[in-house]
Amino acid sequence: MAYPQLTEEPGALATAQAIRTGRLSVAEAVDAAIVRIEQLDGDIDALAVPNFEAAYAEARAMQSRGPGAGQPLFGVPMTIKESFDVAGLPTTWGHPQFRDQPAPRDALLVQRLKAAGAIIIGKTNVPVDLTDWQSFNPVYGRTVNPHNPARSPGGSSGGSAAAVASGMVACDYGTDIGGSVRVPAHFCGVWGHKTTWGLVPKHGHDHPAMARAEGFIAAHDGELSIAGPLARNAPDLAALVEVGAEVPLRRRTKPLKECRLLAITALPGVAVDASVLEPTEAALETLACAGVTIDRVSELIPDQAQQNRAYLKMMNIAMARGAPAPDGKRATATDWFDLLDAQAANAAQWGALFQTYDFILAPPAPMLAVPHDDTAVFRGTLTINGREEPGGSGLVWAGMATFPGLPATVLPIGSGTYLGSTLPCGMQVIGPRWSDLDCIAAAEAISQILHG
Repeated sequence: MAYPQLTEEPGALATAQAIRTGRLSVAEAVDAAIVRIEQLDGDIDALAVPNFEAAYAEARAMQSRGPGAGQPLFGVPMTIKESFDVAGLPTTWGHPQFRDQPAPRDALLVQRLKAAGAIIIGKTNVPVDLTDWQSFNPVYGRTVNPHNPARSPGGSSGGSAAAVASGMVACDYGTDIGGSVRVPAHFCGVWGHKTTWGLVPKHGHDHPAMARAEGFIAAHDGELSIAGPLARNAPDLAALVEVGAEVPLRRRTKPLKECRLLAITALPGVAVDASVLEPTEAALETLACAGVTIDRVSELIPDQAQQNRAYLKMMNIAMARGAPAPDGKRATATDWFDLLDAQAANAAQWGALFQTYDFILAPPAPMLAVPHDDTAVFRGTLTINGREEPGGSGLVWAGMATFPGLPATVLPIGSGTYLGSTLPCGMQVIGPRWSDLDCIAAAEAISQILHG
């Protein structure tokens, strides 16, 4: 059974359609979103930086000129992760010393969203330096999960997911290197998409400690980090991907029942909690009964223990920009090129797998929304089936798609009971590189089978 949505507010494309047909004005759409934020955010703390005055001004201007060509999001109020630059608003990444330093220009993705007609009404909360599956920092406080305020909404795009799940906005854009879009979607019961690496630009998504040059720094966290959207339905997710994409994407029309799927529910290094495994297995059984072909084992799966070691090493080097590791050793150019070689070999192995299979189905994380803790998840432990596991072990499920640069869509599949609370559960649908729209379409077809 699907975990109930917290809101029946219209999605992004539905809002744009209502504006185009005259059933809603741009100002009314923006005002309704701001009212929802004022009613809900006091308890959730998803919004870090409001942009209400500028949003109202833009709404009035847009209403007077009407929609133009190529504006699928015309008049849609949305938020974006705090780590993206929005002209005139601070970008802190959770550090107090940057709260009074407004960004001089919009990030390239923000420019594209605005060009598509979206109105940015604020920026959503993050953990310090975007390095946790929680979202709290000394500047903007702690974001809570709308389904249970004692639980995390995920991170690092936790404010994004909480804003969407609660109905404050229809959509948001986050980033993902260690599950930072997929885990919040999973924790909060919304849709999220990790794009193919390099598909959506991250120019203007730079740590504020880096001096801003005349142009963008365009730090990409190495060969791993991506920008990806969160929404409450598949069509909105697809539209957001297309708006942000550097290149046009092709769609296949292959029905799900003509696809061959591979389900991966066990990986070396960490068990999957029953709260995730039970709804996952129930979903797989429902799909199989509907005639979907799902294999459970394959010799084509790349060595996941080896992949995870390389992924964690590459991610740590990228996020620290080569700074010394805990053992005191600084990464060398040879270390980096060795990892690039390993990544290329791994991507080729996944490419071979996708000659046989259309999509991979897997959990986004080994557990549901975790309780709040002042210790970052990756520095603490995860409770898995009653046992304490190293917090970083959960990253193996994120790295499955991150290391080879694959797209992955998270859809809500149901609910489970974790540490005494009933919480949403998601599933990620992973496909070959550049199959972003196909992943979203497959996830939508799966959702229709599961939920009607």
